[in-house]
Amino acid sequence: MTTIRPNGSLYTRIENKIATLEFGHPASNSFPSELLARLTNELNKLSENNEITVIILKSEGERAFCAGASFDELIAINNLQDGKAFFSGFANVINAMRTCKKLIIGSIQGKTVGGGVGLAAACDYVLATEAASIKLSELTIGIGPFVIAPAVERKIGVSGLAELTLGAKSWKNAYWAKEKGLYARVFESISELEKEVEILADNLSSYNPEALLEMKKALWKGTEHWNNLLIERAETSGKLVLSDFTKKALAKFKK
Repeated sequence: MTTIRPNGSLYTRIENKIATLEFGHPASNSFPSELLARLTNELNKLSENNEITVIILKSEGERAFCAGASFDELIAINNLQDGKAFFSGFANVINAMRTCKKLIIGSIQGKTVGGGVGLAAACDYVLATEAASIKLSELTIGIGPFVIAPAVERKIGVSGLAELTLGAKSWKNAYWAKEKGLYARVFESISELEKEVEILADNLSSYNPEALLEMKKALWKGTEHWNNLLIERAETSGKLVLSDFTKKALAKFKK
């Protein structure tokens, strides 16, 4: 199934019990709200699909994995309701990944910023290339990665989250991400990455689906409150984006 629209594309291919879910957008695979909603809906559908046992999440192209949320939508926010709704987009996706009944493999081929780091963190197992550097730059514009922080902290700990968020202007390379626990393995090329993702997915698809589901539940134990937590965090970000500091910072970026 392929859907191509001005607000991005979403493609799902199902073969041999494996669903490959691929998203794309001309602006470095960033996410407008509409695309986030479609991704959430697709994850929920795949969760209930008894024909699959594992999901591969990837993005189009050979460069950026994900540039986070839509910058154009961010600068257009002018009230709290719209702000909360905007930041709830990634909250809904992360919660859909968390509650999905299938294990999700992240295939990260390139640089990842903001919400894209949250997507990687919400995967159950992540393979990446050497080009898959990460950055959380939200503090530079007066907001913070509050919605995705719980998912990132779950993978790399409080100290890793602090290093990544407070060093908001610095990229962390793929090997830093692997050392901290965000990535399981790092490869030199996209071809190697794709080969290993395929091998891993094939292996997982041959296992007992009931055992995989119980393993998924065990991995996410203690996150049951995230449905409320992430929406509360979205409201926090929605307030901050209306601040004078952020409006001035966004105006500079727009120029």
